Amino acid sequence: MNSHTALATPVGREPARAARTTEQPPARTETTIWTGRPSQIANLGVFVWCGLLCWLVVPILVALWRYLLVRTLRYELSSQRFRVTSGVLSRRTDDLELFRVKDTAFTQTLFQRLFGLGTIAMATSDESSPRISIESIPAGQGKELREQIRNLVEDLRDRKRVREVDYA
Repeated sequence: MNSHTALATPVGREPARAARTTEQPPARTETTIWTGRPSQIANLGVFVWCGLLCWLVVPILVALWRYLLVRTLRYELSSQRFRVTSGVLSRRTDDLELFRVKDTAFTQTLFQRLFGLGTIAMATSDESSPRISIESIPAGQGKELREQIRNLVEDLRDRKRVREVDYA
């Protein structure tokens, strides 16, 4: 009776069922692609003014505070998200899922161009951070990083089957 039952079973079903149970879901591994900090050159104007007014003592504290703010700011780009960690006395970490990035731009002010720095600005569909930027990073690295972000965004959207739709 077993051999008769085996013949009655459609041939295509058994292998498909076996394939479904042995098939593993895609791994959700997240790899760090880039980490960095802004340059202290961003504080140059504040440092100069504080140096000129150092006899007042308060500007020294202002300069120290601005140094610590930039020193504790950290950017991290992974294969799935962009993370910003900041804070001197307390810490805050903001995550942005890369598939939410709508547009990227690389800009350089005159001051940044003099020192070979730039800023990557991202427009996102994230409600908590609709605009996010990576400030005062080396220009050559910034241009490459912007392209990496763009490619990661497209790959994630394809993998997750997500499309951005704007309603006017």
